[in-house]
Amino acid sequence: MELYPPKPPRDRRHLISVADLDRDDVERILQTAEGFESVMHRDLKKVPTLRGRTVMTVFFEPSTRTSSSFELAAKRLSADVVSLKASGSSVDKGESLRDTVQTLSAYDPDVIVIRHSSVGAAARVTEATDAHVVNAGDGCHQHPTQCLLDLYTMRAERGSLDSLHVAIVGDVAHSRVARSNIQGLRLMGAKVTLVGPPTLIPRDAASLGVEVRHDIGAIAAADVVYVLRMQKERMAAGAAYVPSLREYTALWGVTSARVRPGQLVMHPGPMNRGIEIAADVADGPNSRVADQVRAGLVVRMAVLYDLLAGPRPGAKAALRPVAVAAEEVA
Repeated sequence: MELYPPKPPRDRRHLISVADLDRDDVERILQTAEGFESVMHRDLKKVPTLRGRTVMTVFFEPSTRTSSSFELAAKRLSADVVSLKASGSSVDKGESLRDTVQTLSAYDPDVIVIRHSSVGAAARVTEATDAHVVNAGDGCHQHPTQCLLDLYTMRAERGSLDSLHVAIVGDVAHSRVARSNIQGLRLMGAKVTLVGPPTLIPRDAASLGVEVRHDIGAIAAADVVYVLRMQKERMAAGAAYVPSLREYTALWGVTSARVRPGQLVMHPGPMNRGIEIAADVADGPNSRVADQVRAGLVVRMAVLYDLLAGPRPGAKAALRPVAVAAEEVA
């Protein structure tokens, strides 16, 4: 007998993967995020949009940017926020993911935001709760809100994502961000080139509709250079994917000599300065890393808003103009 049996299913939407979105969904979320930008410039940076709603953030992996931005996004929308970190919780005593979620569901949350090291964990959570579920990263599978904030950052800078050329450089094989961004960029009409050593590029990359190059010089043709770190925590123990970090930096590190004027340089963080990206590039005029962090707040506000106040499942609502979104949050 289950401790807290899930309630009968109701109409609910989740954000588990970029594959859950179509182009209209992405446009709607990005436009809603633009509407929230005006809130960020007010003295009182809070709106009553989700007053009385409860958002739970459950992180089984370390996180700074994602966890803090989701918590702040929910608070800016006036939701009640409960945050659980695996360390110090019942997880340390051996409690299963399902039991943890069912326990939290007894408090009737409206949204559960979850990060977990296991692929498919967020999808499994949807089976144990009546809340909307947002995947904040599951192993090396997906990180959909990172993709959305990256799309938002690129569009804010370039005006359109159609035909934009993005080079994703580094450890693509172990990166959930890369998987989500490939899907999102292709959905929005962008061209994607994967750059890195053969050992760090997925074997099925060609089937994803992307170009694969192993020469760092390939980034010269891109509008955006998206840099990934070595995902050591997801690599098989004892496996050697590159001869050494020094050689990796020499062959595939993004340095000022390899970045041309006008290119955007992005990184999902945390950065390993001096390995995949040089410090002067990370802090230089091409860098949009700080813009990504700022975008994370309004985009995650938009995601929470869209799940709780957006179109019903199956409904194809018209896109909200930016002006309407701004009125709704005023």
